[in-house]
Amino acid sequence: MNHPGEITPLVAMVRPHVAIVTTVELVHAGHFASVEQIADAKAEIFTGLEPGGVAVLNRDNRHCRRLAEAAKTAGVTTVLTFGSHIDADARLLDCAVDPLETAVFALLKDKALAYRIGVPGLHWAMNSLAVVLAAGALGADAEAAARSLAAMTPPKGRGERHRVTVPGGIAEVIDESYNASPVSMKAAIATLAAAKPGKGGRRMAVLGDMLELGEDSAALHAGVAQAVLAWDIDVVHTAGPLSAALREALPAGKRGLHAANSEELAPLVKAEVKAGDVVMVKGSAGSRMGRVVKALQEGA
Repeated sequence: MNHPGEITPLVAMVRPHVAIVTTVELVHAGHFASVEQIADAKAEIFTGLEPGGVAVLNRDNRHCRRLAEAAKTAGVTTVLTFGSHIDADARLLDCAVDPLETAVFALLKDKALAYRIGVPGLHWAMNSLAVVLAAGALGADAEAAARSLAAMTPPKGRGERHRVTVPGGIAEVIDESYNASPVSMKAAIATLAAAKPGKGGRRMAVLGDMLELGEDSAALHAGVAQAVLAWDIDVVHTAGPLSAALREALPAGKRGLHAANSEELAPLVKAEVKAGDVVMVKGSAGSRMGRVVKALQEGA
């Protein structure tokens, strides 16, 4: 969804028994006057729920109450929530992220639950709680559903990891090139921070433009610099006119290469990556940052 009215006809065709809204953030803001309007557009999904259907919402998100009220207006009588909030039906108590997995410790209602997810990242831990609630709402064994997530592998462009040949040995590429928003960009940077470079290696982010962010686009790109500094990423390479604002917000020591687009940046990054580096590549789909991933996969 990136415009109002898109979900309504889709959900009318699908008629789900469970509808999850993972979060509401400033994404596709170029087509909405406010984040509240984004929440309302996402709430269209409740209009197509089957009678007796269940809505699953993020209790930590500030628009949770607005979504719950929209669900109620649409005739939904059961709303379940997930998050770290004390009132969440599936409550995240803690999670530990290592380079390849995420360990989750949670409460499902009043029952303790511990499981692993086969991909690293706090955002995966949070979304897994929504999945566990949905499985239970459909009559499945929620605990078995949680345990099954250990076998999960990253979807294409959403955290896939590749070992690539570079001068002097091997580097690791984290492919997050499917899409990007300010929130997902910061989550990917946190995941990069958990990665372990080889001897002498660096944590390197290669970031493209985030599109459809409206008039605040420059400030939102610049704001990503805070995550880079907080997680002490070694160097950031950027592609695109919007990402120039991020580059300018970084201290000189963390500014890497910059190019007008991903096609021009790809060979420059390929020449820069050395053995032991961990390289995370991310940008909006329209930025085509997959070109960088492909260039690195072609080897030295």
